[in-house]
Amino acid sequence: MASDLGAFEQAVLLAIVRLRDDAYGRAILKEVKHRLERDVAAGAVHATLGRLEKKGLVRSRLGSGTPIRGGRARRFYGLQPAGQRALNDARAAIDQLWAGLRWPLKTTSATSATWGRI
Repeated sequence: MASDLGAFEQAVLLAIVRLRDDAYGRAILKEVKHRLERDVAAGAVHATLGRLEKKGLVRSRLGSGTPIRGGRARRFYGLQPAGQRALNDARAAIDQLWAGLRWPLKTTSATSATWGRI
């Protein structure tokens, strides 16, 4: 499953984990924007939530309507066990890729010289 989980999907899933019971569309959007430190379209988050729900990684439920929203209900999201496994697999894959390397990467003169000959 980790190979099917993109970086933006991971950001959305991790936002749900962080927000816990307060994981609804606008809050997830704000959390993803904050963590990625860039502008994110609301439509991108909602499309991703729909895709993650179809994959069985998250579930959603409608909350009660609120006067602030004109009586419309919020849709809340929660991580499914498959979503937790997918995040764990994705993290393990990244850790395996980075194994044996120091972070942050530093360019060495040997690396630069080799690249210059290619």
